[in-house]
Amino acid sequence: MLTSSRYYLGADVGGTKTHILIANQNGQAVGFGEGGAGNQEMVGYMGLIQSLCTAFERAIASAGITPDQIAGAGFGVAGYDWPDQEAPTLEAIGRLGLKAPLAAVNDTILGLLAGSAEGWGVAVVSGTGCNCWGWDRTRQRVGRVTGGGVSMGEASGASELIFEAVQAVAHQWTCRGPVTTLTPAFLRHTGARDLPDLLSGLMDGRYSVEADAAPLVFQAAADGDGVAIELIHWAGRELGELAKAVIRQLGFEHLEFDVVQIGSLYDGSPLLNSAMRQTIHAVAPYARLVRLKAPPVVGSVLLGMEQAGFQPTPVIRQSLVETTKQMR
Repeated sequence: MLTSSRYYLGADVGGTKTHILIANQNGQAVGFGEGGAGNQEMVGYMGLIQSLCTAFERAIASAGITPDQIAGAGFGVAGYDWPDQEAPTLEAIGRLGLKAPLAAVNDTILGLLAGSAEGWGVAVVSGTGCNCWGWDRTRQRVGRVTGGGVSMGEASGASELIFEAVQAVAHQWTCRGPVTTLTPAFLRHTGARDLPDLLSGLMDGRYSVEADAAPLVFQAAADGDGVAIELIHWAGRELGELAKAVIRQLGFEHLEFDVVQIGSLYDGSPLLNSAMRQTIHAVAPYARLVRLKAPPVVGSVLLGMEQAGFQPTPVIRQSLVETTKQMR
């Protein structure tokens, strides 16, 4: 069993998995546990409790410590968006029986904590879906979007990109838009016989083109397809608009700060990043776009350290990033 008495716990609770990491005061990851989906919008609060408990038990066993050795804890929880969700979220976390000080935030904040060396600024998620949150330097003021996706006019994750791409293919068939190589790409992807079969199949449920088809759009753009190129420019502008909204809320227009990019869509094309940067710099010319490279759960451990009044040095922070990658 490890002998140090001060450990810090962090949880990254998402729509597909729950990760809990335990680290010591030197920034060394010593325990890790994984559970199932924890977003209460998908699995309910009982599902959140079950996933947290599973990941917690595994992390504690992996670290070889007891829960009372945890000095501080941080939780980033997907689906924790509104004030009326605070009480049930904290009640679910309370089932772990931790006696240490703790904090719970939306999981987007974890990327900001892990990706920005100063732990403040704006974080923009673009994975299957999209989201954007920000903190000012004091952590007293929060900026955010709804996280509601297309229904709230917020884009673009892979789901929204594919939504637009399917429309472009439909517009080709109706002569409303130009011919695009996305059409043969989606035919191959679905196995549809031809474009009318693809469109009718999408409408009656025989075929589907989901978020995992986003690489087809990036490949078409790389091959020079004009429709795909414009779709990626659109996605970058939309992500930039999310950031601009939060920048205005927090009054960051004339500050130097990080915009942390979180999620797989940023790996797709430099065109997306260029369009996003140009959109943001129109209102905040000193913003720095930073790609998140550390696991988000690192951010929750850093949050847990702060709850215990412990401010990690850059050396501790880097050790935490490196040892977490090795452990996972």
